[in-house]
Amino acid sequence: MTDRAIRNLEHLRRTASTARVLNLLKVYDEHGDTEDWGERPMFRTAALNRCLIIKHRLRRNETDAFPGRRQVATKIVVPIDSTDLKTGGRFIFVNQIGFERAMQEAFGVDAEHPDLKTLRLMDQLPSLDPFLLREQLRRGGVDAAPCYFALSEADLERMLEFVQKEIEPLVTLSVGDGVVAAGSTARMASKILSNAPGDRLEALRLTLKLEPEQYQEGVFCWKGFLYYKWALSSLMADIVHVADEVGTVKPVGPSDQAAKDYIARGRAVLRGRIMKTCEEVSRTLRYYDDAYAALTREGNPLAFRDFLLEAPALFTRLGDQLGAVQHIVSFWRFRFNPKAPPIGVDELIDVFMDFETGLMGREADAYDPRDAA
Repeated sequence: MTDRAIRNLEHLRRTASTARVLNLLKVYDEHGDTEDWGERPMFRTAALNRCLIIKHRLRRNETDAFPGRRQVATKIVVPIDSTDLKTGGRFIFVNQIGFERAMQEAFGVDAEHPDLKTLRLMDQLPSLDPFLLREQLRRGGVDAAPCYFALSEADLERMLEFVQKEIEPLVTLSVGDGVVAAGSTARMASKILSNAPGDRLEALRLTLKLEPEQYQEGVFCWKGFLYYKWALSSLMADIVHVADEVGTVKPVGPSDQAAKDYIARGRAVLRGRIMKTCEEVSRTLRYYDDAYAALTREGNPLAFRDFLLEAPALFTRLGDQLGAVQHIVSFWRFRFNPKAPPIGVDELIDVFMDFETGLMGREADAYDPRDAA
């Protein structure tokens, strides 16, 4: 199908957040001639390895494309013209009704092709942030090259000031009692955040006592914790706003007692779970803060290095939790903006259920009052 709603993929490429868009065309443009890209592709099918994968908020007319209720889907977009993204793209939703047939027709891959497994691993995730994505694919046996797991340019720009403040104690430590040179913190922040594989700080590697082959992994993990800290801090005002509006939003139209009871229960449960999830993310990030303090306050680089090399397992929990909250904030902005139409009872129940299920993970199914009717 041709996606006329994404008429300007170029704009999407320039402004999209890392968590929402995985731009494999850009990865190909920048790394397609490298040995690593050729030997460790994310997808074996050439067209898939040059597409855009998007976490897409479903419109009301799109929900029937799936066998079950959901608010967000994983969209595969293949540009019509890779040299002119303004022409839009053709798309398929992962796990839509008839997904395997559509993939066979579009890409010539059968139901057992490993690329379908990779796409389904992605579809299980609440976001496409590279730290969560890498761990998910590794668990699924997909060992893609590091070039696939970069932060978007838009997020790098938004993160820079935050990261400068975070690493200032390290820069101060490196110059002893001297005055930090103007621009030195910005330069180090840019180096840490850089997506260029050869853009490394030798002094930083020596400080962390990392072998050259360990450096890339260590800094990737450091970047991950900086990303999650920045993402949480930048979301907090919106999270509080959404939690407050969950308690006051009023649906339109007729409502039976079961629906009224569920919505009343949902207000309290959701507000509590949203804030609890944010507290749990903060608690997990404190492990990083403690290890970083050991480096900057106690002068113990080994503790910080060991933490970075052993901590990728935390990305799964951090990414799942923060991705669920990001989805709630993003969808709320989309559906409850001042220009959006009023929400009906059934749709509000669907939204609450989706949020509740996302925050619970897969521990239990959300209760639907309509199932008892």
